[in-house]
Amino acid sequence: MTTQSRKRPAVPKQALLAKAFHWVNIISLLLMMTSGLQIYNANPVFGGRAGWHFPDFFLLGGWLAGGRHWHFAMMWIFSLNLLLYGLYIFITRRWKRRFVSTSDIQVLQAGQNPKRKAYSWHRLVYTAIIPVLLLAIASGLSMYKPAQLHWLSGLFINWQILRTVHFITVPIVVLFAFVHSLLALKVGQIRLVKSMFT
Repeated sequence: MTTQSRKRPAVPKQALLAKAFHWVNIISLLLMMTSGLQIYNANPVFGGRAGWHFPDFFLLGGWLAGGRHWHFAMMWIFSLNLLLYGLYIFITRRWKRRFVSTSDIQVLQAGQNPKRKAYSWHRLVYTAIIPVLLLAIASGLSMYKPAQLHWLSGLFINWQILRTVHFITVPIVVLFAFVHSLLALKVGQIRLVKSMFT
């Protein structure tokens, strides 16, 4: 086989809107996390005021009020971006290829094709993160406007449970991003990951 006949696989092409949604998600999520840690340091969720604090280089905002301003500003951008992305997936019917189906469950249980199983895992993870994101937004809004959204914050029983639930959603989202990237590498190698950002 000649060198010319061994063509490298083509780099997948991603829609410009899909790239934009991913970039906004990543940037807003990073800013929310660092400003959220600034808020956390003012009154740690675990251990009270004497609890463990995050180092300054992980923080954004400079002080409690600054952290809150950044956090809530990014929350609106992050939430609206997710809403627009959801509408985009619905309108373009991409949801048929993004979310888990009964055939994916069957493949995970008895499938023999490794690549097909990787696709199914990808869709399962992609689907499972939705309730976590909704929980993160709901708990965040409950802390943002506890009086106006008392019906929502009341679902979390008390303030400490509310703060704990909101805090726990963060490492889950980070873990999702890591697994999402690993599965993308497994399915399409580095060229698939690059295609989303170049």
